[in-house]
Amino acid sequence: MNKRIIILGAGESGTGAAVLAKVKGFDVFVSDMSLIKDHYKEILNRYNIEWEEGKHTPELILNADEVVKSPGIPEKAPIIQALREKNIPIISEIEFAGRYTKAKMVCITGSNGKTTTTLLTYHILKNAGLNVGLAGNVGKSLALQVATENYDYYVIELSSFQLDNMYDFKANIAILLNITPDHLDRYEYNMQNYIDAKFRITRNQTHDDVFIYWNDDPIINKELKQHPLKARLFPFAEEKEDGVKAYKENHNIIIDAPDESFTITEDDLSLPGRHNLFNSMAASISAKVLDIKKEDIRAALSDFQGVEHRLEKVARIRGVQYINDSKATNVNSCWYALESMRTPVVLILGGKDKGNDYTEIERLVKNKVKAIICLGVDNRKLHTFFDGKIPTITDASSMKEAVNKAYELSQPGDTVLLSPCCASFDLFKSYEDRGDQFKECVRNL
Repeated sequence: MNKRIIILGAGESGTGAAVLAKVKGFDVFVSDMSLIKDHYKEILNRYNIEWEEGKHTPELILNADEVVKSPGIPEKAPIIQALREKNIPIISEIEFAGRYTKAKMVCITGSNGKTTTTLLTYHILKNAGLNVGLAGNVGKSLALQVATENYDYYVIELSSFQLDNMYDFKANIAILLNITPDHLDRYEYNMQNYIDAKFRITRNQTHDDVFIYWNDDPIINKELKQHPLKARLFPFAEEKEDGVKAYKENHNIIIDAPDESFTITEDDLSLPGRHNLFNSMAASISAKVLDIKKEDIRAALSDFQGVEHRLEKVARIRGVQYINDSKATNVNSCWYALESMRTPVVLILGGKDKGNDYTEIERLVKNKVKAIICLGVDNRKLHTFFDGKIPTITDASSMKEAVNKAYELSQPGDTVLLSPCCASFDLFKSYEDRGDQFKECVRNL
């Protein structure tokens, strides 16, 4: 009898896993607690895959041989608890897809910078002529590509949620950019649980594989001392340190790759800011490990277009620059944004708080921010922390109101920065929706 594979969640990840399971000849059923988007229904129907929406029917799910769970479904969901009681294996889409491809995997995680680094790495590899796919948190689902394409390499952005249910999957090149508190609501407010999830990116790595990481991250260094890895280590840092493979010297970035060293001037990078320096280092090391020519790496770093909703310049109106950083869904992301600001800032903050500690940005706020606009359903925590620390703090209950207030509070030479520190689900469908609304409101000023 065919093995029964149940897919929970029918978004990009779940639909891709369902198609791969069908192509491999399994008995497949898809169940989504929410309504399934028409685009994904059309794909499921095209492959004759049975599905249900708006519910999980236990009789159709608890007879599974294996379950592929979408990353957004938390462990405490009742259907997951029921599956655990029956000892039915639960895996991620990435784990499932990894079984059916021999492609080399370049995997990227971190609390911040992973989308930029993933797209930058993909841009370098693709421009150098490699047969490469883009997957994970960006691009198409890995499983769908494994089912329908034939790539030699994949560049994959992995969130902690995707890493949670990976067991036998292996990254040939693993990149860990940084670890700062995020998603603690999903990890029982225990930082170590979140750290353990991030370190799963190194799981199953051997002496043939490579681990690239930020050398100055205290959490990463502590973990490496406690759990030495088999993989070859390629750390990067802001300044030259023992064993570091990429660093900055004067206004140059030095990449000490396995076979040759090369230099990129800081002015040649298309992406500004200290955090993008690190993202560029990580992408460059991974490209060099794959024997991509230094001139190809230089060219790709200088013509790369940035990521939407990440320090995205929207418009300059009446001498004020408006910047969309809606992707900043945690405090550390906002820290990077503020750190790169060179003018007085009107900061739009707020949303669904994930257990945030705002002390990390306190100094930067005091030094750079003239006004805060709290955009959320419940702004009490922001007021408790920031009241009295800056000249002006006010509330807004819609993006239009927030942008109009920012317009009134700003003067020529200022920057209005949307960098919310929080998830978007209180007032918006997603951080993309939040950023799109911001851009539309700014353009309508």
